[in-house]
Amino acid sequence: MTPQTISPLVDPSGDSALQASQSALQHMVRYVPAGTGPAYWGPGSRMTFLATGKETGGAFFLSEIMVPPGGGPPPHIHHREDESFHILEGALTVQVGGNTLDASAGDFVYLPRGIAHSFKNAGNVNARAIVLITPAGLENYFAEVFDPVTDRSAAPPPVSKELIARALAASPRYGLVLLPPA
Repeated sequence: MTPQTISPLVDPSGDSALQASQSALQHMVRYVPAGTGPAYWGPGSRMTFLATGKETGGAFFLSEIMVPPGGGPPPHIHHREDESFHILEGALTVQVGGNTLDASAGDFVYLPRGIAHSFKNAGNVNARAIVLITPAGLENYFAEVFDPVTDRSAAPPPVSKELIARALAASPRYGLVLLPPA
Protein backbone atom coordinates (compact mmCIF):
# COMPACT_ATOMS: atom_id res chain seq x y z
CA MET A 1 0.00 0.00 0.00
CA THR A 2 1.19 3.55 -0.64
CA PRO A 3 0.32 6.95 0.87
CA GLN A 4 -2.92 8.27 -0.51
CA THR A 5 -5.45 11.09 -0.49
CA ILE A 6 -8.80 10.32 1.12
CA SER A 7 -12.13 11.85 0.08
CA PRO A 8 -13.87 13.73 2.89
CA LEU A 9 -17.28 12.67 4.14
CA VAL A 10 -20.19 14.44 2.47
CA ASP A 11 -22.24 16.62 4.82
CA PRO A 12 -25.72 15.05 4.97
CA SER A 13 -27.30 18.44 5.72
CA GLY A 14 -26.79 19.44 2.09
CA ASP A 15 -24.92 22.64 3.07
CA SER A 16 -23.22 23.45 -0.25
CA ALA A 17 -20.76 25.90 1.32
CA LEU A 18 -19.59 23.25 3.79
CA GLN A 19 -19.35 20.65 1.04
CA ALA A 20 -17.29 23.07 -1.09
CA SER A 21 -15.00 23.69 1.88
CA GLN A 22 -14.60 19.95 2.44
CA SER A 23 -13.89 19.44 -1.23
CA ALA A 24 -11.18 22.12 -1.14
CA LEU A 25 -9.54 20.36 1.82
CA GLN A 26 -9.65 16.93 0.18
CA HIS A 27 -6.12 17.27 -1.18
CA MET A 28 -4.77 17.82 2.34
CA VAL A 29 -6.04 14.56 3.85
CA ARG A 30 -3.15 12.10 4.10
CA TYR A 31 -3.08 8.41 4.94
CA VAL A 32 0.28 6.62 5.18
CA PRO A 33 0.04 2.91 5.94
CA ALA A 34 2.75 1.48 8.20
CA GLY A 35 5.94 0.62 6.34
CA THR A 36 5.25 3.01 3.46
CA GLY A 37 6.17 6.59 2.68
CA PRO A 38 9.42 7.74 1.11
CA ALA A 39 12.37 6.68 3.29
CA TYR A 40 15.97 7.90 3.37
CA TRP A 41 19.20 6.90 5.09
CA GLY A 42 20.81 9.85 6.81
CA PRO A 43 23.90 9.85 8.98
CA GLY A 44 23.04 7.21 11.56
CA SER A 45 19.29 6.94 11.02
CA ARG A 46 16.47 6.04 8.64
CA MET A 47 13.86 8.75 8.08
CA THR A 48 10.41 7.97 6.69
CA PHE A 49 8.39 10.91 5.42
CA LEU A 50 4.81 10.94 6.75
CA ALA A 51 3.64 14.45 5.79
CA THR A 52 5.61 17.10 3.92
CA GLY A 53 5.05 20.78 3.34
CA LYS A 54 3.42 19.87 0.04
CA GLU A 55 0.69 18.01 1.94
CA THR A 56 0.42 20.46 4.87
CA GLY A 57 0.39 23.77 3.02
CA GLY A 58 3.90 24.45 4.34
CA ALA A 59 2.79 24.24 7.97
CA PHE A 60 4.95 21.30 9.05
CA PHE A 61 6.99 18.25 8.10
CA LEU A 62 6.35 15.01 10.00
CA SER A 63 8.60 11.96 9.88
CA GLU A 64 9.37 8.78 11.73
CA ILE A 65 13.00 8.04 12.43
CA MET A 66 14.66 4.76 13.31
CA VAL A 67 18.03 5.16 14.98
CA PRO A 68 20.09 1.98 15.41
CA PRO A 69 22.46 1.58 18.37
CA GLY A 70 25.31 4.07 17.99
CA GLY A 71 23.41 6.07 15.35
CA GLY A 72 22.44 9.71 15.22
CA PRO A 73 23.44 12.91 13.40
CA PRO A 74 26.39 15.14 14.24
CA PRO A 75 25.76 18.42 16.08
CA HIS A 76 23.91 20.99 14.00
CA ILE A 77 21.76 24.12 14.18
CA HIS A 78 18.48 24.79 12.38
CA HIS A 79 18.04 28.54 11.85
CA ARG A 80 14.58 28.30 10.25
CA GLU A 81 12.76 25.45 12.01
CA ASP A 82 11.77 24.18 15.44
CA GLU A 83 12.15 20.42 15.94
CA SER A 84 10.17 18.17 18.27
CA PHE A 85 10.67 14.48 19.09
CA HIS A 86 8.25 12.02 20.63
CA ILE A 87 10.15 8.84 21.48
CA LEU A 88 8.15 5.72 20.60
CA GLU A 89 10.69 2.96 21.35
CA GLY A 90 14.16 2.78 22.81
CA ALA A 91 16.00 5.86 23.99
CA LEU A 92 17.97 8.78 22.60
CA THR A 93 20.63 10.84 24.34
CA VAL A 94 20.02 14.42 23.20
CA GLN A 95 22.79 16.99 23.47
CA VAL A 96 21.29 20.47 23.41
CA GLY A 97 22.85 23.80 24.32
CA GLY A 98 25.47 22.18 26.56
CA ASN A 99 22.94 19.95 28.35
CA THR A 100 22.32 16.21 28.09
CA LEU A 101 18.79 14.81 28.03
CA ASP A 102 18.20 11.07 28.30
CA ALA A 103 14.86 10.64 26.50
CA SER A 104 13.14 7.25 26.50
CA ALA A 105 9.88 5.78 25.20
CA GLY A 106 6.98 8.13 25.92
CA ASP A 107 9.20 11.20 26.39
CA PHE A 108 8.90 14.41 24.36
CA VAL A 109 11.70 16.84 23.48
CA TYR A 110 11.20 20.28 21.90
CA LEU A 111 14.23 22.00 20.34
CA PRO A 112 13.71 25.62 19.29
CA ARG A 113 15.44 26.94 16.21
CA GLY A 114 18.87 28.48 16.65
CA ILE A 115 20.18 26.06 19.29
CA ALA A 116 22.99 23.56 18.71
CA HIS A 117 21.85 19.98 19.18
CA SER A 118 22.47 16.35 18.27
CA PHE A 119 21.14 12.99 19.38
CA LYS A 120 22.51 9.48 19.63
CA ASN A 121 21.15 6.07 20.39
CA ALA A 122 23.43 5.00 23.26
CA GLY A 123 21.36 1.86 23.90
CA ASN A 124 21.53 -1.61 22.42
CA VAL A 125 18.13 -1.66 20.62
CA ASN A 126 16.76 0.47 17.79
CA ALA A 127 15.13 3.72 18.84
CA ARG A 128 12.06 5.07 17.02
CA ALA A 129 10.63 8.57 17.25
CA ILE A 130 8.13 10.80 15.55
CA VAL A 131 9.80 14.07 14.51
CA LEU A 132 7.81 17.25 13.86
CA ILE A 133 9.59 20.11 12.09
CA THR A 134 7.87 23.49 11.86
CA PRO A 135 7.54 25.13 9.47
CA ALA A 136 8.01 22.67 6.61
CA GLY A 137 10.85 22.87 4.12
CA LEU A 138 13.68 20.90 5.69
CA GLU A 139 12.31 17.70 4.12
CA ASN A 140 13.68 19.04 0.82
CA TYR A 141 17.17 19.03 2.34
CA PHE A 142 16.75 15.43 3.51
CA ALA A 143 15.48 14.30 0.09
CA GLU A 144 18.38 16.09 -1.63
CA VAL A 145 21.16 14.91 0.69
CA PHE A 146 20.16 11.54 2.16
CA ASP A 147 20.25 8.22 0.30
CA PRO A 148 16.91 6.63 -0.69
CA VAL A 149 16.08 3.43 1.21
CA THR A 150 15.56 0.44 -1.06
CA ASP A 151 15.28 -2.22 1.67
CA ARG A 152 13.62 -1.14 4.94
CA SER A 153 14.85 -4.28 6.71
CA ALA A 154 18.53 -3.67 5.86
CA ALA A 155 21.07 -2.26 8.29
CA PRO A 156 22.01 1.38 7.68
CA PRO A 157 24.83 1.90 5.22
CA PRO A 158 28.01 3.59 6.41
CA VAL A 159 28.07 7.36 5.94
CA SER A 160 29.70 7.99 2.57
CA LYS A 161 32.02 10.80 1.50
CA GLU A 162 29.39 11.65 -1.14
CA LEU A 163 26.66 12.11 1.51
CA ILE A 164 28.97 14.36 3.55
CA ALA A 165 29.81 16.41 0.45
CA ARG A 166 26.11 16.78 -0.43
CA ALA A 167 25.31 17.80 3.16
CA LEU A 168 28.05 20.45 3.27
CA ALA A 169 27.01 21.87 -0.11
CA ALA A 170 23.25 21.96 0.62
CA SER A 171 23.22 23.06 4.27
CA PRO A 172 23.64 26.83 3.71
CA ARG A 173 20.65 26.88 1.31
CA TYR A 174 18.44 25.46 4.07
CA GLY A 175 19.66 27.61 6.98
CA LEU A 176 21.38 24.59 8.49
CA VAL A 177 24.79 24.75 10.14
CA LEU A 178 26.72 21.49 10.54
CA LEU A 179 29.10 21.51 13.51
CA PRO A 180 32.10 19.29 14.20
CA PRO A 181 31.35 16.17 16.28
CA ALA A 182 31.58 16.81 20.03
